[in-house]
Amino acid sequence: MEPLVIPLAAPEAVDAARFGPKAATLAALGRAGLPVPGGFCVDALAYRMQLEALGLAGTARKVFASDDRAQARRAALDLRLGLMEGAIAPLALEALVAAWHATRLPGVVRSSALVEDRAGSSFAGQFESFLGLESERDFLTAVRACWAALWAPRALRYMATHGLDAADTAMALLVQPLVPARAAGGGLSRTAEGEMVVNAAPGLGAAVAQGEVVPDRYALDRDGRLKESSSGTKYHAVGCAHGRRALRRTLSAAPCLEPPQLAELASLMRAAEKIVGGPVEIEWALDEQGIKLLQARSLQVAQARVPDEIWLRHPRLNGHPSGVGWCTGRARVVNCECELERVAPGDVLVTAAAGPALAEVLPWVAGVVAELGGSTSHLASLARERGVPMVLGVTDATRRIPDGAMVAVDGVAGIVRWMQEGRAA
Repeated sequence: MEPLVIPLAAPEAVDAARFGPKAATLAALGRAGLPVPGGFCVDALAYRMQLEALGLAGTARKVFASDDRAQARRAALDLRLGLMEGAIAPLALEALVAAWHATRLPGVVRSSALVEDRAGSSFAGQFESFLGLESERDFLTAVRACWAALWAPRALRYMATHGLDAADTAMALLVQPLVPARAAGGGLSRTAEGEMVVNAAPGLGAAVAQGEVVPDRYALDRDGRLKESSSGTKYHAVGCAHGRRALRRTLSAAPCLEPPQLAELASLMRAAEKIVGGPVEIEWALDEQGIKLLQARSLQVAQARVPDEIWLRHPRLNGHPSGVGWCTGRARVVNCECELERVAPGDVLVTAAAGPALAEVLPWVAGVVAELGGSTSHLASLARERGVPMVLGVTDATRRIPDGAMVAVDGVAGIVRWMQEGRAA
């Protein structure tokens, strides 16, 4: 049998059928000489062995095969609980523990599902990653949680909308040292205007991916020269609107990146394009040794649209574009996830935070406007693959855009306009 765990630098690590597209692409980037963290790939076979060892393979078939929703939910719950609580199969456990003890601490466990990071189904933010693990016990808990994440409700909803059955796929993993980043973020190698975009924020980058901050935004030409930049905004006290404190904003005092670092990121994106075979979206981190690529996936690039002249007469707000689409619809201002039931098909969702949990509304909304987030957040990635116009980092959107007003969202230019009450169109 092939080894269940291999170094990321091993030639066979580029096999997406064993280790998932995320790990395989990262391995290919490293073999091409691009800077990536080291670490290990865990074969999806380890997950399949675990299902068999726990007697859950038959249960997995019931989730999408059953017409009884209650039975399907129960089967999915049994799978999550079993994978979280069951003893790890001895052969897999031995390989996992050996990899952990060979990893520089603190460590990281990341999902690399076989269905992840594919064109049209990125699964951005739908699975799990665990950072800063210090003990073997926490490491094994993170492994179990990543396996169980394949059966989480949001992942199953996402699969259903893409015609996928979780029983037909499996979860591979990445085990890596944590990059002690002083800044991190994402990048788009190509926009509708032919530019490159880099997002950045201080720290490990999870806040950028989760849409919890408005990151620094840098627009570059194809040679990596800075064309335009805007400082990020940090928001505090984001929570449920029912009793939450008011949001407080603070502007970052200094940019996260300097021109030489931006030029390097542009060069890395161009190199990644050659490996992936087209435009890419990347995640990166900057530590004391320099920039490291954490992920690269295919990027959908849309054409810009000229807005109807009528909309040019109305007030506008600017933000970070997701990169696709143009739409109109009724604004539905939602201050927390518990109000999402107010959002009807064809509405434009206007919200404060735009985390991956909002992915469930993307199939029916016309567009999304958010006060937090940037062009490389997970939700922006999901919106791009669905062609849903989205503008993020729009200051005071929930206060300035009236609930129920007609709104136009330009997801390429990053502009939101709304019709003022009593003003003729």
